[in-house]
Amino acid sequence: MTISADHTAPHTSPEAPAGDALTEAVKKFGITVEDYMLPARHQIQMVDPDGKLKPEGEQGTQPGHEYPVPGDAELLAAYEQLVVGRRVNDQNSALVRQGRMAVYPSSHGQEACQVAAALCLSDGDWMFPTYRDAVAVMTRGVDPVQVMTIFRGDWHGGYDPLQYRVGIQCTPLTTQLLHAVGVAHAAKLRGDDTVVLAMCGDGATSEGDFHEALNFAAVFHLPVIFFVQNNKYAISVPLAHQSVAPSLAHKAVGYGMAGERVDGNDVVALLAVLDRAVKLAREGSGPLLVEANTYRMQAHTNADDDTRYRESAEVAEWRAKDPLTRMRTYLTDRGLLDDDGEARITAHAEAVAAQLREGLGEDVPVDPQDLFRHVFARQTPQLKEQSAFLADELARDAAATDPKEAGK
Repeated sequence: MTISADHTAPHTSPEAPAGDALTEAVKKFGITVEDYMLPARHQIQMVDPDGKLKPEGEQGTQPGHEYPVPGDAELLAAYEQLVVGRRVNDQNSALVRQGRMAVYPSSHGQEACQVAAALCLSDGDWMFPTYRDAVAVMTRGVDPVQVMTIFRGDWHGGYDPLQYRVGIQCTPLTTQLLHAVGVAHAAKLRGDDTVVLAMCGDGATSEGDFHEALNFAAVFHLPVIFFVQNNKYAISVPLAHQSVAPSLAHKAVGYGMAGERVDGNDVVALLAVLDRAVKLAREGSGPLLVEANTYRMQAHTNADDDTRYRESAEVAEWRAKDPLTRMRTYLTDRGLLDDDGEARITAHAEAVAAQLREGLGEDVPVDPQDLFRHVFARQTPQLKEQSAFLADELARDAAATDPKEAGK
């Protein structure tokens, strides 16, 4: 695409390259392509850390980057999921200490990102989470015990991705972005109106897969939202040692897509920004990159000692920006949340925690043949041979420990 001095481009046809399609999509905003792709000069924040709605002129918006406050029903639903998510994070940390889960990467403090990511999507859309996005997967409607199965060390991911349109949580960094782009490309080829939301952290933006996913999505003008939860650390590596870009959202313009920054602890702003991103992607505006500035309040996982790379004063500073207390204050001050409503939501959260304790406390029968059943749709000769070898060994072990057989 060639952009002239007045930031206009030639008229595009249905067969035009993605750059021309982007130009057409931008026309409705009455701004230049560059102003559309570059994030707003200030991050979008609608409710401040004290739970007060900011004046419209102080929310960080500008022409082409305007965001209405989401409806009350959407905000109340989000708050309930925030409370449930926080209770799940704390319950899972306890289950790890009890030995009922092998590992758990807590999203304590990041629940607003998790909840908004799930709630902005329609039933037919897809979400591709990271290993830290269990609350998002659960908010998407997956049974909590199924969501946590992978952290128990089971052989499978716990749920059917196709049923929920949620990819299995990925431990390999950034591979899920490529999967997301593939699904979006397939949907576009079929003519579906599917939108795909791909989640990642700030550390993922340093990976080659990040570049490949964004470049492919932009070139083929795919309906993908790349949602970066910038929690300031790639395990122990601070953001300053990963990138010196003005923001991670500014990376979008290098690929030819729109970028935006949002307060990742402000669920009101998150819903507003992501709702709009989904709408734009569904309307054919192409991919978008949304960076949410948030903070991982707890260690990377239960195996991590975060005191070795960050100060307690930094954690305390972010604790004052807690998304849950911020949202509670906002809803209470507006008269949308009272003691009865809070009690009902708390009871719901406790019921989910109890469900996790019961479900993850059950012994799971183990069948070693599962090692071979689910590798390929049609088992290879090598796998058949290995399966038969294992079956023979298990049979001989069983015979050796059978008292009846031992007495013969």
